Amino acid sequence: MDATLRQLAAYVAVARAASFTAAAAQLHVSQSTLSRAVADLERVLDARLLERDTRNVQLTAAGLETLRVAEQIVGAHESGMKELRRYLLGESGVVAVATLPSVAAVLLPRMISAFRRQRPQVAVRIMDGLERAVLGRVLSGDADFAITTVGASPDRLDHRPLIRDQFHAVLPEGHPLAEGDEVTWEELAAEPFLAVGPQSSVRRLTDAAFAQAGAAVTPAAEASNVATVGGLVAAGLGVSAMPALVLPLLGPGHVVHRRLTGPVVERRLDVVVRARRTLPLAAAAFLDVLEEFRTELPPGVSWMG
Repeated sequence: MDATLRQLAAYVAVARAASFTAAAAQLHVSQSTLSRAVADLERVLDARLLERDTRNVQLTAAGLETLRVAEQIVGAHESGMKELRRYLLGESGVVAVATLPSVAAVLLPRMISAFRRQRPQVAVRIMDGLERAVLGRVLSGDADFAITTVGASPDRLDHRPLIRDQFHAVLPEGHPLAEGDEVTWEELAAEPFLAVGPQSSVRRLTDAAFAQAGAAVTPAAEASNVATVGGLVAAGLGVSAMPALVLPLLGPGHVVHRRLTGPVVERRLDVVVRARRTLPLAAAAFLDVLEEFRTELPPGVSWMG
């Protein structure tokens, strides 16, 4: 039979106070209850821990060593329970967010800063990637939630609309299409088109937009990284189309962007959670911070709902 935490805590209180009476008052228990707990501990350890007389309590050599170990155990328990309470109140722990690179780089930094001012003991872990990988992070439990596009409605996931992200034409400086305020998809299709890779949600939406405009487009080149595509555009190798949140990621270069019409295409970003899962309080609090930024979105991006 092992010593219990109750027995160890009782012994530590008596040993520190050198008095059963004082320790009983401190723990708000009867002296007889305390005496039984210490006596039970001595039986479990098969050692005499205390020398008692009518006025004094003194520790034996075994009692001194037991006090050292018992203080470590009781202290670790108290510390662990405090940390658990902080976690359950959403005041500690880690919020794991899976999201697209554009959201991670453009939308989240100020939100994380505001969140950390409110809850400095909570760390935020960002896992950025393409749509399929992001949704997989939520399904596996690696991420508390995701902010991402959602193609076909996935099983085992719940999602709610968050923002609309409007597509823009991305053009080299001085390009004839840059002379106006808007560009149509049909006009864009007549130029060498530089696409992102087929695994990207951006590619899925640009392909659909060209089809809706009745234009057949074979990319002149494609790259998995949007900054690479931006570099190709800046070099005058063609044009591209990107949602507004992606535009800051195109990197330094001589590119301009214009609103795309005919049709107007928007990328919808949702908050995605695993179905029938209760979010930790810290993660729920992070989502609440989103409400503070409803007036601070870049041009071409708007809140839904």
